[in-house]
Amino acid sequence: MDLPGLEPEVPDLTAYDWIIANISGGKDSLAMMYELARQARAANVMDRVVCVHADLGDAEWPGTRELAEEHAAFFGWRFEVVARNGSGLIDRIEERGMFPDASNRWCTSDFKRGPVRTLMTRLVRELLAANHRDQVRILNVMGLRADESPARRRLLAFVHDGARTCPCPDCRRRRTISDEAKRNKRPVPKKDKIRHGASNTLRHVDTWLPVHAWSTADVWSAVWASGARSHPAYAAGMPRLSCVFCVLASRPALVRAAQLQPDLAARYARVEKKTGHRFRNDLTMAEIIAEAAATPLRATPVACWQG
Repeated sequence: MDLPGLEPEVPDLTAYDWIIANISGGKDSLAMMYELARQARAANVMDRVVCVHADLGDAEWPGTRELAEEHAAFFGWRFEVVARNGSGLIDRIEERGMFPDASNRWCTSDFKRGPVRTLMTRLVRELLAANHRDQVRILNVMGLRADESPARRRLLAFVHDGARTCPCPDCRRRRTISDEAKRNKRPVPKKDKIRHGASNTLRHVDTWLPVHAWSTADVWSAVWASGARSHPAYAAGMPRLSCVFCVLASRPALVRAAQLQPDLAARYARVEKKTGHRFRNDLTMAEIIAEAAATPLRATPVACWQG
């Protein structure tokens, strides 16, 4: 495979004070947990793992939060739920007057990445209250896979989540280059730009994608081997357990979702009509609903998520 960051080495799990498993209730999330548990048991750090579920409210499939909690309990891990303060995702779309898209995925930053960082802050405070003296080291673990999209294919399987205030040598180097370029009114080379990650003076955060190189078949093998329950949306033919109506999903996946969740589809259509903003440039929710009504609900699974 021509993929970046696929060195076989697993990060030294003993080097981290906290290991945060981002769990969605979906198959990739569960496969990630299965692999993480295998590695954490070998390193004797199962007690350092904390699961976090970013609750998307009405935009999620019914039972998702409960299933995520069930998965955490299955592995014996602490479970935390985070959510954006204020309105839920669908109401936020209406407030903004626009849907997210591939180039402006504010849904991810506002409803997942940002809330998860609030958990990091709480976990750091827990250790500081217990007289932890050093910078808290956090490994942020996710179930993203290269096969899911071209953007995810370009991700590294292991990377430091650096930022301007992070005191590590690489972040200091980037800061120096950036400041010098700014003084001399020169652009900063892309490879040297300062990141806007989760690290800061109190916490050092690295990100690990343990199933990044796995195929869908690999994922399902791990799910079945785990013995944990998968969400019924898969049995209904959905290829992924993202938001019910994700703007990045394929047309067949969106049509199947509309057949399974017609009331939610109608709600999206009302938001679309009220805001005057299309669900997607090439596809309206009204078109999705119309195709869902005209298409027999089949037992065969939708073949792909994108495309």
